[in-house]
Amino acid sequence: MTTTNSTVRFSNRVDDYVKYRPGYPTEIIDFLQHDYNLTTDKLIADIGAGTGISTALFLNAGYRVIAVEPNLEMRNKAIELLGTLPGFKAQDGTAEATGLDTGSIDAIIAGQAFHWFNAETSRVEFKRILKPDGIAVLIWNERKIASAFEKNYDELIIKHATDYVKVDHRNIDPEHIGAFFHPQPFQSAVFQNKQVFDFDGLAGRLLSSSYMPTKDDSGYEPMITDLRELFNRYQQNDVIAINYDTKVYVGRL
Repeated sequence: MTTTNSTVRFSNRVDDYVKYRPGYPTEIIDFLQHDYNLTTDKLIADIGAGTGISTALFLNAGYRVIAVEPNLEMRNKAIELLGTLPGFKAQDGTAEATGLDTGSIDAIIAGQAFHWFNAETSRVEFKRILKPDGIAVLIWNERKIASAFEKNYDELIIKHATDYVKVDHRNIDPEHIGAFFHPQPFQSAVFQNKQVFDFDGLAGRLLSSSYMPTKDDSGYEPMITDLRELFNRYQQNDVIAINYDTKVYVGRL
């Protein structure tokens, strides 16, 4: 992989992304409805929507969602998967230039995407498209690194990745989030999430990350060999779990 352009780097990973990326807990909806009165008549813009994982969470809860995604392959996959659902619309655009109307959006969501945005420019754009009392919701599934397997899995990623340390979403910490929402306050919440995989699923999950070698890269076979050894060491009943803290940051701009 030679490109670091966030708008194209997932183009060759769409199928793995759809199959193996984690969804988001439905408790996020309850949280936003309770704390921010985000009723289902509100219009949502999912910025950096990708294949529509976060879009689907809100569509399935009864919201109208505009999925804004610059990557053609990912946007087309979202249309394929979600196009028949009521309330769904897909649009080409970026966080910095969404193409949405001024003051038209009740809530912006960004699932596993904000770390790709230019925070300063996207803040101006978000503020433009949000209604006066609108909210921005930044969401990440953050892998836990607590158990022996989780620690070794992270070490495997660091060993074989191309630019994991550079793009790792753990670089988005409360200080960066606070700077984005400043001078307004923001609220955070954490929900538990997990995936359970056989070996093929674990390999697919690994390959869904943009910083890992693909099957066409020279580093692929050594990576898969290490992954097989890791799976065999820690699997129970031929499956293994990846646990996440789903972190949600909410505020007004």
